[in-house]
Amino acid sequence: MMRKPRDFDAELKALEDKAKDLKTRKVQQLGELVIATGADDLSADELAGALVAIAETKDAGKREAWAKRGAAFFQGRTQRSARANDRDDSRNPTQRVSAQPASGGTGAQ
Repeated sequence: MMRKPRDFDAELKALEDKAKDLKTRKVQQLGELVIATGADDLSADELAGALVAIAETKDAGKREAWAKRGAAFFQGRTQRSARANDRDDSRNPTQRVSAQPASGGTGAQ
């Protein structure tokens, strides 16, 4: 019995499509993060400048402090969402909604 030859072009196309979808999702999540933090009130130049400065920072202490502040931000969002859901549940106990950060994960990578 002869094996069917693999369609490398189709496999490559599928991988390219998946990579494109992942990039699109990442860009969307980063945009959601900018909005959730209130950074969308900054001009594009201000936001870009701040991000460049952060990316160039080698000071481990600063980076650790920013990481803790970011974790606290997401924890606070989760707690606020849970409290809002608890209030909603008390009015309509048959509907339950899970609380997750808008970014769907741990933040920018």
